[in-house]
Amino acid sequence: MLRRTLQAISAVLFLALPATAAEFPDRTITLIVPYAAGGPTDVVARLLGESMGRDLHQNIVVENVTGAGGTLGSTRVAQARPDGYTILLHHINMATTPTLYRRLPYDPVNAFEPVGLVTPVPMTILGRRDLPANTFAELVEWLRANGERANLADAGLGAASQLCGTLLQHSIGTRVTTVPFRGTAPAMQELLAGRVDVLCDQTTQTLEYIRNGSVKVFAVTTPERLSVLPDVPTTAEGGMPSVQVMIWHGLYAPHATPRPVVERLSRALQAALRDPRIIQRFADMGTVPEPQDRATPDAHKAFWAAEIDRWRPILQAAGQYAD
Repeated sequence: MLRRTLQAISAVLFLALPATAAEFPDRTITLIVPYAAGGPTDVVARLLGESMGRDLHQNIVVENVTGAGGTLGSTRVAQARPDGYTILLHHINMATTPTLYRRLPYDPVNAFEPVGLVTPVPMTILGRRDLPANTFAELVEWLRANGERANLADAGLGAASQLCGTLLQHSIGTRVTTVPFRGTAPAMQELLAGRVDVLCDQTTQTLEYIRNGSVKVFAVTTPERLSVLPDVPTTAEGGMPSVQVMIWHGLYAPHATPRPVVERLSRALQAALRDPRIIQRFADMGTVPEPQDRATPDAHKAFWAAEIDRWRPILQAAGQYAD
């Protein structure tokens, strides 16, 4: 009798348990990108999803949920069922959102389980092709001379492009008119058309346009020049060392996703970052995969917390908040 009772209890507990890593995944996974299709984060996501899918033996479908500086896509994942089938690829915005946004439908720190870091991407400062300035120093002079008559495109509050633009304006001591878009892909199209003046965007999107001469490039936001753009000076060389931004990307699952599932996703991420095709494509875009020891939940969590602390005083000094 006791044995049958224990067996019955075990059966009930087994049914109540979440899926384990051995059972996960058994269907398609949705990877949410909170920015527009064709943009830099989207490019990283699609490369990553294809490679991770091979390791997981399941399809990973990328879905773009745009708007509100990336918070709409984040909300979608924060409110998703915590089973590993809806995950998020996001960038440095995850460290700025806790300071920038006073009210959100989710807790920007505790609503997610970090899976692992993916790649750090440099930024480039670009101008429309017919902009009068030709060097970074001339761009700074032109922005100061034109002030709010000049405009700077970005992907909305909290986006990488907006953060870079904020640092640029703060460093040169001049405010310009910002023009937000639902991603830097549409912002780039406006720059190409000459309807906006300046854009700060990731190399994953900008290299093609820089190489074919469709835009002017003034600087990279890294301490040293990039091997893929050896003739482009750094912002530090242009006298603005404070304008340095590397846009790190990370993978997230909803809070309370079972640890075995998070770890299985992390192992698939690590496998993808060892994939020669990923390594080569990242190199073509001016970036590299994160080391294996940073593509883990614990390393990602610690780095994320440190980045929140790093950016909080910078953003508070800029005085930019969303209601």
